[in-house]
Amino acid sequence: MGRVSDGPTDDTTLSERWLTVPDLVDLLGVTPGRIHRLFEQRTLLPARVDGVLRVPSEFLDGAEPLPELRGTLIVLGDNGFSDDEAVRWMLSEEPALGTSPIAALRAGRKAEVRRVAQSLL
Repeated sequence: MGRVSDGPTDDTTLSERWLTVPDLVDLLGVTPGRIHRLFEQRTLLPARVDGVLRVPSEFLDGAEPLPELRGTLIVLGDNGFSDDEAVRWMLSEEPALGTSPIAALRAGRKAEVRRVAQSLL
């Protein structure tokens, strides 16, 4: 399986909508400090898009972080993925899943997504 760098390089095509920290503050109703703690805890994970930290809207379930996301992001970090690589992998088509990992998570396929994530080197 290829690393994220093998996929699309235009970040705008990977997500329907990229949310900045101020967007997340408004949407989640929390402080910027709380948003950064969510990043540190890997409850949400940003990527640098055009030099700005942004989170794909697909990582949210309404006005909350997608609960199934955190464990997968931890697995990717443990496998040596940078935050940018992890976000891009989550949004890119994964042949082993037949869809993007985030789409598979949203479809209730958490165990399968994590199994694939654990197999990445």
